[in-house]
Amino acid sequence: MTAAPTTPPPTEAPAAPAGLTVDGMVDATPDSRDRTVDAVRALAIVVVVLWHWTFSITHVDGQGALTMPNPIDTLPGAWLATWVLQVMPAFFVVGGFATMASFEALERRGRGTWSAFVRGRLARLGRPLGVFVAAWAVGDTLVRLVVDVPSVLSWGLVVFVPLWFLGTYTAVLLVAPLTLRAHRRAPWATLGLLVAGMAGADALRFTTGVDAWGLVTTALVWVFAHQLGYLWRDGTLVAWGRWAHVGLVAAGVAALALLTTVGPYPSSMVAVRGEAVSNMFPTTACIAALAVLQTGLVLLLRPRLERLLARRGPWRVVVGVNAVAMTVFAWHMTALVAVIGAALALGLTLPSEATPTWWALRPVWVVLPGLVLAVLVRTFARHELPTGARR
Repeated sequence: MTAAPTTPPPTEAPAAPAGLTVDGMVDATPDSRDRTVDAVRALAIVVVVLWHWTFSITHVDGQGALTMPNPIDTLPGAWLATWVLQVMPAFFVVGGFATMASFEALERRGRGTWSAFVRGRLARLGRPLGVFVAAWAVGDTLVRLVVDVPSVLSWGLVVFVPLWFLGTYTAVLLVAPLTLRAHRRAPWATLGLLVAGMAGADALRFTTGVDAWGLVTTALVWVFAHQLGYLWRDGTLVAWGRWAHVGLVAAGVAALALLTTVGPYPSSMVAVRGEAVSNMFPTTACIAALAVLQTGLVLLLRPRLERLLARRGPWRVVVGVNAVAMTVFAWHMTALVAVIGAALALGLTLPSEATPTWWALRPVWVVLPGLVLAVLVRTFARHELPTGARR
């Protein structure tokens, strides 16, 4: 096993004194940092945003609420793309890496306690998300005091889509000191117990029809992905070498193929219209297999990524995205809804199916929400950035 590098938590922007610019954060990056972890986190945020903007047929349903199905059911074989583009497992894996790095840093300073860890790890999430929720609560109330319109809770729950994921991530962070202790004592036994628990909970869910068992699987799946990040951080997965990483990819593909053909699971890793079961929520064992597959892919690409990210330009992009990642993630659906509202005000119709016109307009639904999001990030990113930092 190789020694773990002593680096700052890599799913956050590189540690920086107050007032340091993004260029300063780039300059402060130690050579030992595993930059691939940062890149995966930044890419995951970008993929989620672009998916919601361009691959969701967002429209007003019969009850006057916005809904956002995807067109996967209309495209033969499109489910296979979700095995790569459903990036939340990879996000949790790099989150595990960061969690272990953060706890190690606290231990070196003699502050390796649950409370110190939780305060530090949740501060980055809490500030931008608190501002997001407060802004929507105040704004929605003020608008309804002036205009007789329904609350966003009745027509626009899509703007809060990011919160379910961040709630799950927060729950995993809250138990991280326990899962980290389990990893240090018996990493493989811990993973084995998690897999057994997932299999058992899913079996009970599908044989008894009690969906509450799916919530047990949900918790275990995301903890499992987080544990894979511990194996990356402690050097185990890196030390295995290229062929072992190929083996991880093969194992993930084989498990997904088996589960989605013999098991009761759909092939798509995102919800699809007409499917009785979604792999994403309640989260199924398929997402754990996807985490293994994506971890293997990232580790296979890691040598090339590290060479690319050693260059200032690409690394500056990664640092810049990570510096405002939570702000982008929190507000990206608000940006989309703002553009939708403008379109409806102009009398335009939002199609409920993936028509040729809908496909042709996909670039527009990157540019326009992107412009709105840029304004929102400029307005609210100061609650996430280090004091005085600038992009």
